[in-house]
Amino acid sequence: MEALVPQLKHLPSDQVAEVEACIAACRERIAIGHGPPMQRVLDQLPEVPVDAVQLDRDTITVNGAIAPAQSTQLRALLEQAMPWRKGPFQLFDQLIDAEWRSNLKWDRIAPAISPLKDRRILDIGCGNGYYLFRMAAGEPQLVLGIDPSVKFYYQFEIIQHYARVERVHLLPTGLEGFPTLAGYFDTVFCLGVLYHRKSPIDFLRELQSFIAPGGELVLETLTLDAEGDLVLSPNGRYAKMNNCYFIPTPECLVHWLERCGFSDVHIVSTTPTTPGEQRKTEWIQTESLADFLDPGDATKTIEGYPGPERTLVVATLSG
Repeated sequence: MEALVPQLKHLPSDQVAEVEACIAACRERIAIGHGPPMQRVLDQLPEVPVDAVQLDRDTITVNGAIAPAQSTQLRALLEQAMPWRKGPFQLFDQLIDAEWRSNLKWDRIAPAISPLKDRRILDIGCGNGYYLFRMAAGEPQLVLGIDPSVKFYYQFEIIQHYARVERVHLLPTGLEGFPTLAGYFDTVFCLGVLYHRKSPIDFLRELQSFIAPGGELVLETLTLDAEGDLVLSPNGRYAKMNNCYFIPTPECLVHWLERCGFSDVHIVSTTPTTPGEQRKTEWIQTESLADFLDPGDATKTIEGYPGPERTLVVATLSG
C-alpha cells in the first residue's frame, strides 16, 4: 500500500497526509477479522518463476513453469481465499473460474470509453481488482481501486504477488474512509455500487468531486425496464439483497447524472443479467443468480420484481 504514495503526483502535502492516514487505517483493518488468515495464505504462496503476464485478454493470465507439488499447494491456498466473485484469472496451471465472467462487462466498457493511456484512474467498489488489471493494459499513469472487503484486497494481493503490475493499487476501504482528492482523476469507474446507496444523488455528486474537468465517469448500475422517470424502491429485499435501495429507469439515471453536472451522458448498453455472465462455480461456496430468481419465471426476482438488468453509462464532467 505504501508504494502508492510516491505515485500520487502533484498532490499538496495535506492531501498526501490524508492518503497516508487512510493507508494506516487500512493496515489496522486488515489486522483483524479475515485479515490474519488471509495474510497467512499470502505468505505461503509458492515462489514460481513468471515468464509472462497477460492483461489484455478475457482471462488475466500469469504464465510460468510450476512444479506439481507447487501446483497442489497453490490450488489449496486459492481455495482458502474463496469466494472468488470476479474473474477469470489463470495463475500458471490454475484457472480461477469466478462467479462473474467479468470479461463480458469489460467487452461492453472498453469500446465506449476514452483511451486510458497516461490517465489517472479511480475504481470505486473495485472488488478483487479484475478490472484494475484490465485497465492497466491501457498504460495509464495510475490505477487505484478501493473496496471495503478485506478478502477482496487479499485476492488482489495474491494476483499481484505473481503479476507485479506497476502503477496498480488497491486500498481496502470504503468511500467514507477515502481522502477527498478533489478533481484528481481523469476517469472514475463505479460498477455495481449505486443501487447500494441510500442517497443516490449525493453519491453521484461525491463521484463527481473526484473527476477533473473534462474527465469521464464510467457507471454501471441496476436499472428498471420501463419508460420515463421512474424508480423502483424495493420493499425489503431485491434478488435477496437487503441493501438495494433505488433502481431507476435508464432515462431517470441519465437525468440524475445531468443534474449532478455531467454532460454527454451516453447509455452504452442495457443488459439483462443471465447465467451466462453470473453463475455458481466451484470457486464460490454461496448462492448465485439462479437462486435469486423466481424458479418458475426467470424474468422475475424471487420476490416478484422485474429481473436484474444493468445499464452502463459513460458521462463527461463539464469543464
